[in-house]
Parts: sequence; C-alpha cells; structure tokens
Amino acid sequence: MKIETDRLILRKLEDTDVERMFLLDSNPEVMKYIGVPILTDINESKKVISMIQKQYEENGVGRLGVVEKESGQLIGWSGLKLLTHETNGYKNVLELGYRFLPESWGKGYAVEAGIASLDYGFNDLNAEIIYAYAHSEHEVSNHILRKLGFEKTSEFEEPDGVCFWYELKREKYKSNED
Repeated sequence: MKIETDRLILRKLEDTDVERMFLLDSNPEVMKYIGVPILTDINESKKVISMIQKQYEENGVGRLGVVEKESGQLIGWSGLKLLTHETNGYKNVLELGYRFLPESWGKGYAVEAGIASLDYGFNDLNAEIIYAYAHSEHEVSNHILRKLGFEKTSEFEEPDGVCFWYELKREKYKSNED
C-alpha cells in the first residue's frame, strides 16, 4: 500500500525505518502530549514497528510511514488505525493519528498526510465516520484536526490530562477530489 501526495509518500512501515522511528519516539518534544514515556532503547522502536505491521495483517489498516519526497527521509507517521482497545467509549472504529519529527513541523505535512488518509478512509475503506483525539493542551494538533474538518464532540480524561474527542462524518468531509 502506498499513497502519494504532492510532497509526501505514505507507505507501510518497514523494519529499516527503526532508526528514524527511534528519533521520533525518543524526542521529548514529539512525545510531550502523547501520554507515554519517551523510548530510550532502539529495540523498543523495533517492537513498535512490529506491532504496527501486525495491525496491517490483522485489521487491514495501520499507521503509515511518511516519507518526504524531496529528502527521501522518513519524517514521521500518519494514517488510520482500528481502535481495538476502548477509547472514550469507542472501540473497533477508525481513528486518524500522526506524529512528525520537529524539523518537519510547520510545513503543512500533517494536514497533507491527513487529507490523504481521510480520502483513503472514506473512498477506499468506505468509512461513514472517522474519529481522532488530541490532548487539550496540544494547540497545534487540535488546530490541525479542526482544519481537516473534524468537530469536537466530547472530552475525556487520560492519565496525563484531558483529551478532546473529534469526529468527521463522510457527508461533512470535503475531499481534495471535489
């Protein structure tokens, strides 16, 4: 599976992505609002990649590595996953997420990858609704979700604070194909 945008390639994560994934998951700025500790051992990133690869097999969907076309570098991940553990009372629903390295922040990559992921979810997976959530204090992530068309429908408590819960219905989504 591969999705291309003007500046990005979204593709399945590979074992060879481990160093770039470790850069992402060991960065305190990247992990600030995630609610899990930063990784301190590259072998933990191998386990993360393996877990995501298992999601591809078991659920037919999972986060995708985001490669910047210009540099050829993995700059983060984005995409849909099936929530198999209950979150805010929801389970077995599609959820959009993303995480990028700081040097790629502020370039519109999260929105660009988000649009590609939503197009895939609504057009290829025939989803009726896609969910997302972000820590209430993570202003940038909340802005990105609103820019993508998500509407905040509730709040819920996580161990590290309040999160905002969002949803986007197919009929409200304006794809870049319109």
